[in-house]
Amino acid sequence: MQADDTELLPDQGERQRARGKDAFKDPHKESEEPNFYRAEMSPRLGSSMESPNLEFEYGDTDTLTAELSELYSYTEEPEFALNRDYFEEDFRSHVARGRRWTELALEEQKAYVMRLLDALEVTDRDKRLKVARAILYLAQGVFDECDTEVDVLHWSRHNIFLLYDMGIFTALLELLSMEIDNSQACSSAVRKPAISLADSTELRVLLSIMYLMVETVRVQTEDDRPEWKAARETFKSELGSPMYGGEPFALLLFTMVTKFCSMNAPHFPMKKVLLLLWKTILFTLGGFEELQQMKVRGRERLGLPCLPEDSIKVVRAMRAASPPASAMELIEQQQQQKRGRRSRRPLVKQDSLDTYNERDPFKNDDARDEEEDPEDTDSGIEGEVDPLDRDVIIQPPPPPPPLKPPAERVNFPKGLPWAPKVREKDIEHFLETSRNKFIGFTLGNDTETLVGLPRPIHESVKTLKQHKYVSIAEVQIKREDELQQCPMTLGEEEVEETPAEMLYVGMLPNLSQYVIALLKLLLAAAPTSKAKTDSINILADVLPEEMPITVLQSMKLGIDVNRHKEIIVKAISALLLLLLKHFKLNHIYQFEIVSQHLVFANCIPLILKFFNQNIMSYISAKNSICVLDFPHCVVHEMPELTAESLEAGDNNQFCWRNLFSCINLLRILNKLTKWKHSRTMMLVVFKSAPILKRALKVKQAMMQLYVLKLLKIQTKYLGRQWRKSNMKTMSAIYQKVRHRLNDDWAYGNDIDARPWDFQAEECALRESIEKFNSRRYEKNRNGDFAPVDNCLQSVLGQRVELPEDFHYSYEMWLEREVFSQPIQWEGLLQHP
Repeated sequence: MQADDTELLPDQGERQRARGKDAFKDPHKESEEPNFYRAEMSPRLGSSMESPNLEFEYGDTDTLTAELSELYSYTEEPEFALNRDYFEEDFRSHVARGRRWTELALEEQKAYVMRLLDALEVTDRDKRLKVARAILYLAQGVFDECDTEVDVLHWSRHNIFLLYDMGIFTALLELLSMEIDNSQACSSAVRKPAISLADSTELRVLLSIMYLMVETVRVQTEDDRPEWKAARETFKSELGSPMYGGEPFALLLFTMVTKFCSMNAPHFPMKKVLLLLWKTILFTLGGFEELQQMKVRGRERLGLPCLPEDSIKVVRAMRAASPPASAMELIEQQQQQKRGRRSRRPLVKQDSLDTYNERDPFKNDDARDEEEDPEDTDSGIEGEVDPLDRDVIIQPPPPPPPLKPPAERVNFPKGLPWAPKVREKDIEHFLETSRNKFIGFTLGNDTETLVGLPRPIHESVKTLKQHKYVSIAEVQIKREDELQQCPMTLGEEEVEETPAEMLYVGMLPNLSQYVIALLKLLLAAAPTSKAKTDSINILADVLPEEMPITVLQSMKLGIDVNRHKEIIVKAISALLLLLLKHFKLNHIYQFEIVSQHLVFANCIPLILKFFNQNIMSYISAKNSICVLDFPHCVVHEMPELTAESLEAGDNNQFCWRNLFSCINLLRILNKLTKWKHSRTMMLVVFKSAPILKRALKVKQAMMQLYVLKLLKIQTKYLGRQWRKSNMKTMSAIYQKVRHRLNDDWAYGNDIDARPWDFQAEECALRESIEKFNSRRYEKNRNGDFAPVDNCLQSVLGQRVELPEDFHYSYEMWLEREVFSQPIQWEGLLQHP
């Protein structure tokens, strides 16, 4: 299969033939320089005709079955039978022959699990592995005794709560720590030229059991028993608190990630580690619904007004509405097919935008306007026109299409989806400008005095105050400034020991290493990354010992590798987003330090590089083999796999995990750049607008919303020409994105007034972060302000630690420091 990129061809016919050949090329391959023509996936009606609305519901995770199946690579399939065989061998030797696990009473099951727990402590490594495999078979739901997938999940749930109740997780944690510290395995893996599944067998078994336990206990069901609900809360608090080795469990997994990325342990099964780390953070800190509830409670505690709306509900109610293609586009497509070449679009009057509610805000402009760099279109809206296309432009526009009947009309919601917001500093800036204009002087931060200002300004200020929104972050920054200025008066801050706080305290010493390691893995797993000799090998837990020899085996392994990379991207993107959101709610400066580490580690260009691909192909990729997914593969008979069945893939309209990853990465990019002028300018410098505009082809409301947000913050810096050429996008931003009442995002008014000083902005932020960390987390904080003990008896009574060899030189010290020093005793009696 060819993987070369299509180059711009001089001949129109060759260009058309190249487009036909593109169907057989790797859609995820990227060129060294951004080639915005390359990502064109269809004729210009791709937006309206070939990109259907995606019935995708965003959430914390996919379905439980999908999340469990992604734990295993397809190359691990033979190990399911191995786990069963070791369990049945042990079960027959210790329980009466002919009996089944599902027939045992609860007490008998507990007794058998206790025996397995004792057997985990044997010194023989091979025996320990067999016992661990037997436990994994129990956690997988004793599938050989089940007839359906529902039965497998039922028994898996029953067994996992039983295993947790018997203390299996703590025993597994000790074994995991031993394997991490196993220097012999690490050194042998470093020396090996090629690492395969066999090098990580013990780690994979332990991590699989732990993942199944965390994920199954985390998910709540309606028929959970009361003791299971209590076990869930206990397990959640245990994982989040420093009970395991004096630190939260997540920190042990972060250590594995950094050790792997530093090449000291190349055999670590990174996909399983990342999945377990993500689910541990999700379980202990909470998902997006819990975050929203915590935010509401936090605002109540600070005495702030309620949120104007529930953002999760608003986003879910949004629709990526695209009406059918208009008559103009259909006629144009027919002309295009007749000519056998790309044509330019006829000029459309600006007045056509008045019928916005009848049309699709994301209907593509012509391919060049959409995917070309904004700097290249300075000569006019149309840019340079091909002489062969000139006949199209001079033709009068066709008559407008007849009005559609009411049944076909696209009903956009009345009004805007978001309530407008105004910050306190926006009101201050507005008043400062108004006072300078009408009075000639300012009153600082005073937003109450309106003397001397005309009536319209009074009305404007009233409207701004009606929509004023004070965030939790603003309150936290204000409180931090007060604590820095008056440390003695305000005393020590009472810090609530939340799971996020405990995690941050544990991560703080090595935070930059954790962030860099995660981004290294994200880069290695990105579909646009090229394999380099010095890059980390993330395929250690997917490559078999013996490489494939047939075409079918090669195809299966190729699908497995692509799937493996997609799952790693999914886990890292969800993990980073969760960390950013929880730290922002816990304290804004915790969020800012993680953000700054991400920015300094080139997270912004990395995400843009990720999106610089054919994003529709990535979202609709079919890198899965349904018949090999767990639990389907252990319950049903395995059909014969053929090249055709592998190529066909599943019948899903899109790949859930890839769309989930894309939305997460866009949300991370939004969080990094929001209210940060210098980082917004990075988006402009890296020419993100064409890349982001291509992502609007995905007909999913939530993804479009976050793309439009990113376009909105940089619109004023892209120039008037870009805005004129992209009025549909501008209209979509107006309709979908929240309004800031005095934000002139659509006009380039303050470009000259605000120079781009990246270093100064980031240094000022870093100084505030370091002051916060110093005040809150340093042990000897406020040392300069510590009270002095001036009581003679108290000072003389203090026990002073002296070095061990002090008595050898005691006499010399006494002579030098006491006897040879003249002491003026009379001075002690005089008042100072």
